[in-house]
Amino acid sequence: QLQVVESGGGLVEPGGSLRLSCAASGFSLDDYGIGWFRQAPGKERESVAAISRSSGRTNYADSVKGRFTISRDNAKNTVYLQMNSLNPEDAAVYYCAADVTGWSSMSPKNYDYWGQGTQVTVSS
Repeated sequence: QLQVVESGGGLVEPGGSLRLSCAASGFSLDDYGIGWFRQAPGKERESVAAISRSSGRTNYADSVKGRFTISRDNAKNTVYLQMNSLNPEDAAVYYCAADVTGWSSMSPKNYDYWGQGTQVTVSS
């Protein structure tokens, strides 16, 4: 069964950093485009960042450019989201998802496999 699992969420103070991980079970992540999305209470799910399959092309939401970095470690079958300079508006459940086409799409509807999410809380 194909599955992605997020980890690394938690409580962080404003201005702090977290690194989220997206690990795969049952398939190789380097065959897929991988996206990170987030959803805060009462809000729609929004795209955060995405990385393509082969070229490693990345895309970012304007709200996180310069603060977040998406990267791959194919040897560990893991995709990371490094989040720096966090602010309360970044608090949400963060999801990773895999796209079989391999592109770095920022549209949730293009993704085929989703994790259960990891909670990020930004508060002093």
